[in-house]
Amino acid sequence: MDGSGDSVVLEAVTRHYGSGDGRVTALDGVTVRFGHGTFTAVMGPSGSGKSTLLQCAAGLDRPTSGRVVVAGQDLGRLSERKLTALRRDRIGFVFQAFNLMPSLTAEQNVALPLRLAGRRPDRHTVRQGLAAVGLGERARHRPAELSGGQQQRVAIARALVTRPAVLFADEPTGALDAGTSREVLHLLRTLVDRHAQTLVMVTHDPAAAAHADRVLFLADGRVRDELTDPDAGGVAARMLRLEASC
Repeated sequence: MDGSGDSVVLEAVTRHYGSGDGRVTALDGVTVRFGHGTFTAVMGPSGSGKSTLLQCAAGLDRPTSGRVVVAGQDLGRLSERKLTALRRDRIGFVFQAFNLMPSLTAEQNVALPLRLAGRRPDRHTVRQGLAAVGLGERARHRPAELSGGQQQRVAIARALVTRPAVLFADEPTGALDAGTSREVLHLLRTLVDRHAQTLVMVTHDPAAAAHADRVLFLADGRVRDELTDPDAGGVAARMLRLEASC
């Protein structure tokens, strides 16, 4: 598996926690690839390994065995310093909690990853990022002056400011109402379709997963099923079948 044309490749990835009788297998020999410019949703029952898969794929956690390649870089061969630099420059993160700095404006929040990397933010680039998520007129507003959906849009703009090879989203609509969730998911879909952004999203919501190109279903640390061109009804049916078999 050379990973050519893929933004992320996991090859026979296993992750154990603990030892002896208390050892827990969070991932059990997972092999999967995420192609450039694709949108993949990851679903599964609680404890299925979704979060661990995301953390290993994003370089936040090192697998017990197996191989993870992101943007052509084998993460297992990188020092902690180089791994930190790769996460900062080539990987974007969006979480359920927006994690914005309350004392900073939207513009300053978006520019923060560049400042932390020791790079002087280009104001035009930052403003472009906010405009791309529909917040060009809210650059000087602080998080408390924005709705939940607008705050998540700022978080997405912040994640994209370094032009990452892949964007990982962990329940990005979990704190939003149904209407706002649809707006954010439409934005994520647009990033994939218009800008060839690679996107991997963990979700529990079949309606959210239906925005993806494919859905991976995990159970007991293994990929148990896959659905391409999903719709919400098909995703919900697969989840019911998966949960019944666990």
